[in-house]
Amino acid sequence: MELHLRQQFELMLSEATGNFVERIVHRCGGEDEALRRLQEDPNSDGVWIEEFVNAFFEEHLLTSVGGACFVLEALERRSVPADAGGPVAEVVPRLARAAFADVLAVQAAQLIQRTLVYR
Repeated sequence: MELHLRQQFELMLSEATGNFVERIVHRCGGEDEALRRLQEDPNSDGVWIEEFVNAFFEEHLLTSVGGACFVLEALERRSVPADAGGPVAEVVPRLARAAFADVLAVQAAQLIQRTLVYR
């Protein structure tokens, strides 16, 4: 991936992480509970990572195959869960969302843990 595209992805991921953490901390009533729910089940009540990623992809125009390929190229070393298959135009965006949700969960947990250390 070219450097300017990598930087664009890193900025986008940083924005997503900050927004996601702010929302789940508010919804869960604090950092401790948000971290617990995030680590136990990223789609649990108050966390809803899938919904966040879907909205984020819509907002940042990543729902197309091209947008999904941008995300997948940036996350080329990450593993993704098995997929049921289907047309490429459907599979690629699902894989991109899954990979993005995975890295977002890790980044969010790290940000919450750093916040807990410094409070």
